[in-house]
Amino acid sequence: MLRREVLDSFLRFRAQSHGAQLIHALVTEVDVPSSPNAPYIIHHLINNSRHSLAVDVVIGADGANSRVAKSIKAGNYSCAIAFQERIKLPDDKMEYYKDLAEMYVGNDVSPDFYAWVFPKCDHVAVGTGTVCSKQDIKKYQRGIRERVKCKIKGGKVIKVEAHPIPEHPRSIRVAGRVALVGDAAGYVTKCSGEGIYFAAKSGRICGEGIVKASEGGEKVINEGDLKREYLRKWDDKYLSTYKVLDLLQRVFYGSNAGREAMVEVCGDEYVQRMTFDSYLYKRLADGNRVEDVKMVLKSIGSLIRCNIVSREMQKLY
Repeated sequence: MLRREVLDSFLRFRAQSHGAQLIHALVTEVDVPSSPNAPYIIHHLINNSRHSLAVDVVIGADGANSRVAKSIKAGNYSCAIAFQERIKLPDDKMEYYKDLAEMYVGNDVSPDFYAWVFPKCDHVAVGTGTVCSKQDIKKYQRGIRERVKCKIKGGKVIKVEAHPIPEHPRSIRVAGRVALVGDAAGYVTKCSGEGIYFAAKSGRICGEGIVKASEGGEKVINEGDLKREYLRKWDDKYLSTYKVLDLLQRVFYGSNAGREAMVEVCGDEYVQRMTFDSYLYKRLADGNRVEDVKMVLKSIGSLIRCNIVSREMQKLY
């Protein structure tokens, strides 16, 4: 399981070793030029001192609350909130999570997403997320802690984190010579909430596209270059994956009956293989058409059965 503090540091220093100039600063705004070939001006703070930098191209990789996105009026999008606690466990309890990550579903831990316990080398991250009930996120955090209280007993909270999670790509991801990647572009998948791979991949596709279109920095690129070499390639490769995962989250995560159906469907070996291959290669796996039809029919059957059971349980209680 990934630790961002390790990965981010590694990527920064690797970029620096290849010639990138690191500036430890807070970007405050980006001035968009009025003429086609004029530079963009990036305003930033270094130790509360104001500075500016003129550049030919901007890649906004500055997260869900991207200031670069605001500068190009890229539009708003709905966000989930993820909340987690990093917990240092006693050695015997940490051993349990040596090769295990856990996912929990239910209205007590999230009304429309899932909760988790993810191992982070020498500690675990215990958290949850939601779109529709952000104001109740701490209640759902108490819910996941209650679910796993025996497993984390004796643990010490070493860090508390909360992050916005984009729910869909922005309506505008390229404008002029500005491109958005990662969370700034809204590249987080439904169902899993994964964004790291797609952030890195979009950054690579965008960077390689700029190098190609600019002929290695010999000419100034334009919006058409970015759309052709970045957006079109990204959408051709991954857009269908986002659409399918969006549908699955709508179908299976909206109620306890839907979540029970999801768990039931995931007991099927074919579903497990297709899920694993799709997750591993980050694209919808090619399956057997006959088995695909069977999988859809089983899913519908599970949804109907679980909804009937849910209604009967509600009558009893």
